[in-house]
Amino acid sequence: MRKKFLIYVIVLIIFLSNGLIFAQQIPSSPTLFNTLRSINASNGQSGEIVVKLTLDQTLPVTPVGVSLNNPSRIYFDLNQVGSGLGKNYQETLEGDLRSINVVQVGDRTRVVLNLVKPMQHDIQMRDNVLLVKLVASPAKETRASPIRIVEASSQKQINTLRDVDFRRGTLGEGRVMVDMTKTNANVDVKQQGDVILVDFANTSLPDNLVRRLDVLDFATPIQTIETTRAGDNVRMVVKPHGRWEHSARQSGSQFILEVRALSNDEEEIEKRKRATGGYTGERLSLNFQDVEVRAILQVIADFTNINIIASDSVGGNLTLRLKDVPWDQALDIVLQVHGLDKRRAGNVIFVAPRKEMADRELLDLEAQLQIAEMEPLRSEIFHLNHRRVNSVSFEGMLSKRGTITLDEISNTVTITDIPTRLTEIRKRIERLDVYERQVMIEARIVEAVDTFSRSLGARFGVQNATNLGSQGLGISGNLAGSSTLAGGGPNAGPNNLNVNLPAAAATGLLGGPAALGLSLMKINNGRLINLELSALETDNKGKVIASPRVVTAHGIEAIIEQGDRIPYQQATSSGATSIRFMDATLKLKVKPLITYNGQIDMELSVNQDRIGAPLNQFLPPPINTKQVTTKILVENGGTVVIGGIFGREENVVVNKVPLLGDIPVIGHLFRNTVRVDNKRELLIFVTPRILSETMNIQ
Repeated sequence: MRKKFLIYVIVLIIFLSNGLIFAQQIPSSPTLFNTLRSINASNGQSGEIVVKLTLDQTLPVTPVGVSLNNPSRIYFDLNQVGSGLGKNYQETLEGDLRSINVVQVGDRTRVVLNLVKPMQHDIQMRDNVLLVKLVASPAKETRASPIRIVEASSQKQINTLRDVDFRRGTLGEGRVMVDMTKTNANVDVKQQGDVILVDFANTSLPDNLVRRLDVLDFATPIQTIETTRAGDNVRMVVKPHGRWEHSARQSGSQFILEVRALSNDEEEIEKRKRATGGYTGERLSLNFQDVEVRAILQVIADFTNINIIASDSVGGNLTLRLKDVPWDQALDIVLQVHGLDKRRAGNVIFVAPRKEMADRELLDLEAQLQIAEMEPLRSEIFHLNHRRVNSVSFEGMLSKRGTITLDEISNTVTITDIPTRLTEIRKRIERLDVYERQVMIEARIVEAVDTFSRSLGARFGVQNATNLGSQGLGISGNLAGSSTLAGGGPNAGPNNLNVNLPAAAATGLLGGPAALGLSLMKINNGRLINLELSALETDNKGKVIASPRVVTAHGIEAIIEQGDRIPYQQATSSGATSIRFMDATLKLKVKPLITYNGQIDMELSVNQDRIGAPLNQFLPPPINTKQVTTKILVENGGTVVIGGIFGREENVVVNKVPLLGDIPVIGHLFRNTVRVDNKRELLIFVTPRILSETMNIQ
């Protein structure tokens, strides 16, 4: 009996000692003096919305509500009050009140009223019932009352600003960073007109920080930052410019005020956020003093309705003050402060320390490698329809035990490997073994010619015969005619004009210019004065069109050419001569590339050569060359002008008798005038079209 009694006493002592140790390890939960039992919302007689909160006991201090915009919310905290509702979310259908969120963190319960639009509120305490009246805000009010990031502390504490710094963010936002000595300092942020006022309660400011910072050169919305003393407080005045919005947060002893510019197009802002990996979650505000990280994660989970699973090793406390920030940014801030990381799969977010997360992923990879080394092998034959087997690379696709066999005759690939690798290879072959798209390129070379010429001329003649004493004198258009007239004979020969400057005949036209002959005067004894006026006007318009067309595959260069080859003699090093051929052709060379969005990128070269007129009988004819080489991007079926040459030739030629041709009016009889105005224009049009698998135009 004595031995049994001693054994019983020893067991009892061990049990009690273990119980005491266990009790020391369990943190003591805060003592709650009051409990929230119910929440009801109804419409009042005057059109206001009344929210009724029933508690077990009367609150010693009526809570102060805080209004937030974007989205519109009103929240207030119930100190030393626990939640007995059994749920964190309650949907309402009363006017502009959408829903109510209730979150308990430690010995404090926060009630959030989610609104459709900003509203004014009034909070009253009647016995154990807390009444919140919501009234629509007047239209002229655009901003809510000052937003408090941290509520006033019940105990007066002294804080000191250690440093005030400014930095420019990656997206051009301005960041004012304030380093303080206390982690639980009271900070009040509000907007007054065009400036932002930041008040640090019960805070001292060293002399070297009483200054005004001009940060306009940083190219941010913030122009100046002025920090001054205001009694026992410190006031900071931040003056931005333009259209902007601000947000503030506090982590530990550091306070950060961020001001960013607003764009006129909100859609472009969202695109820029997605492109730069920005935060797009719904905005929230957090105000916690030395609260467990797990409790903050629970608040975020209740706010977003997303499942958050925290590892057993996640612990520690955090003092966090965030105002109107996206919830995903708030989650990243909490994780960064405590060295945590997250992985998301659908509607579940797993949170764990970074090292634990990395070790777990490493174990998963090692397990996959072991499965790959032990998994049985399988063989599969892949038949390629459009590609040749030697044109497809399988490098890096096989495992250590995988083998591959290519059969060019049947155009098949035989692969032996584990099932997972076979699945990846099958997907790759499906992506690569596709129809090679074809492109038809049509080029139109249009050469327009517009020639104009005008020629004016005259022929003038006088015939006369007289005697000077015993000698005869004759006047005619040539010497033979003059001697005949002087001898008393008739005029001989057709060329008997004194001035012979008729209009010139146009090149390539049959016949000559139009002419008008007149006998102006007849004198006795056969004396005549003859005049012949001639004129010619030529207007020629022509158009030459060449349209080479070629079909080629994606990324394959194609050439189409038509024309002549002209032989040339050239000397060799031995002294003999050899024959060299030069091309005078119409040529189209193109290499098309089909882009992902269906456009066509082309490297293009167009030539139009012609054989020119020979210079002389000893030299071969020259080659007139027109060429365009370029790289363009064209839509499917679109037409683009890739080149153009415009030439104009103007000539004025005057043939005249000196002195006589300069006489006004009469001078036209002694001169010939030719005017030439030739225009030539070359345009090259290109139209690419993508062909379908059946060789039809898409």
